[in-house]
Amino acid sequence: MSGIAAMIDRLNGLIAMGGPVIAMIAVLSVGTLAVILYKLWQFRASGVGRHHALRAAVTDWDHGETAAAHRRLATSRSYLAPVIARAFAVDPRDTVATRRLVAEAEARFARLERGFRFLDTVAQVAPLLGLFGTVLGMIEAFQALQSAGSQVDPSLLAGGIWVALLTTAAGLAVAMPASVVLSWFESRMAEERALADHALSMVLGPDGQEARQAIPEGRAVPACA
Repeated sequence: MSGIAAMIDRLNGLIAMGGPVIAMIAVLSVGTLAVILYKLWQFRASGVGRHHALRAAVTDWDHGETAAAHRRLATSRSYLAPVIARAFAVDPRDTVATRRLVAEAEARFARLERGFRFLDTVAQVAPLLGLFGTVLGMIEAFQALQSAGSQVDPSLLAGGIWVALLTTAAGLAVAMPASVVLSWFESRMAEERALADHALSMVLGPDGQEARQAIPEGRAVPACA
């Protein structure tokens, strides 16, 4: 508890020195941390990057092993599993149904990408806020220098300058991690899109159609929840 109290006191001191600009940057930092933690939890809960069973199911389907494909897909915890399950039952010649599959996959990607715009905004705005605070601080420092006339205290001027530069440092300290984490999130989502495109093309392509036709007539195709 003493460590948290000391951290809060230090933060209050920084806000007192930097003024409202530091306060805004502090709010942005808290919001950025909350969004990052939420996205990490969401990625883990959705099974992002964990598609071993789904890949195996698509490979089985491509090889004509439809029963094995359904069994493997039923064990998948991937958020894309319901999309692939519907693809197993769709006639590839039904263009409306295939477009709906692609739209459903995109809707799932959009849910995972919520919050990216906020992180991108923070990465761009935080340094500008820091620079704005520095400009305001420099204006105040030179105003104090002008008011002092010929009796200038160099230590007072230096103190005003370093306090002004504090806001730029704070803005960069928030923007750089936000930019790095956003790039990582976006690279993961690019991999997810590539995986979905590959899986759907295998299931709905010529080989996948042959696998579908290999199912005996009258045999129900099991659905995957």
